[in-house]
Amino acid sequence: MTPNVADILIEALPYIRFFSGMTVVIKYGGHAMVDEQLKEDFARDITLMKFIGLHPVVVHGGGPQINHVLERMGISPRFVRGMRFTDQETMDVVEMVLGGNVNKAIVAQISRQGGKSVGLTGKDGGLLMAEKLQIVHQPDENSAPEILDPGLVGRVTGVNTELINTLSSRGFIPVIAPVGVGSSGETYNINADLVASKVAATLASGRLIYLTDVDGLLDADGGLISSVDAETARQMIHDGTISGGMIPKIEYALDALQSGVEKVQIINGTRRHALLLELFTDQGIGTQVTAQEQETEK
Repeated sequence: MTPNVADILIEALPYIRFFSGMTVVIKYGGHAMVDEQLKEDFARDITLMKFIGLHPVVVHGGGPQINHVLERMGISPRFVRGMRFTDQETMDVVEMVLGGNVNKAIVAQISRQGGKSVGLTGKDGGLLMAEKLQIVHQPDENSAPEILDPGLVGRVTGVNTELINTLSSRGFIPVIAPVGVGSSGETYNINADLVASKVAATLASGRLIYLTDVDGLLDADGGLISSVDAETARQMIHDGTISGGMIPKIEYALDALQSGVEKVQIINGTRRHALLLELFTDQGIGTQVTAQEQETEK
């Protein structure tokens, strides 16, 4: 039986009331950025969130799009412990793709849904200040640590919240490409999950939401974990339950929680209207990560 539309709206009402006025940072990436229907759904969701009183801030990735352009140029992508090795030629492509094609396409999609958005990179108004990232690698406990050079890859040292807040207060949705600027004007490629975490922490956001290609955190039997506290998440990394690319995402989530973000939510962006289902329904669809153990309510 099709759910009654009135029942759906009534279920959403307390959440709309609760989230109204809250800043919500969304990391937009994965398959949701490639599939045409999902891209349209995301733009609609973000626009609706703004219209009903939330202040969404979007931080986007674009790895597949970067790889596509690099391959067309005959450049083979290289990675250093999961980080894209970024020489100057690669940095030029990263900046062109993220700050240009991808960023402006998201802005245009939101505009088509009736929303107002502004595309930014970290170089606009000193939005994302950065410094070179040093990767310390120790192959095993008997080996001396070594420094791995990922090239022009950066870490965030500062976020210009005034720019973001000014845009949000005037009805705009900031859409941020993860490109930062150093103290001498140098350009850095920064992991989008990391940027989303730092932006959320600096804004003291109520929520940080990661759109991924999986349902959320899974237990040892493959079942979805609806809620997990920081200490349990650390134990899950230690015992291998959390592995691979989910490890840095959870580490960034824990950093955000430690810096004052209320909750981090990890959801499957391949589900249509994933943001609305997570925020405005009783059950939600993903995993929420909290600083301390608490009820599973959103």
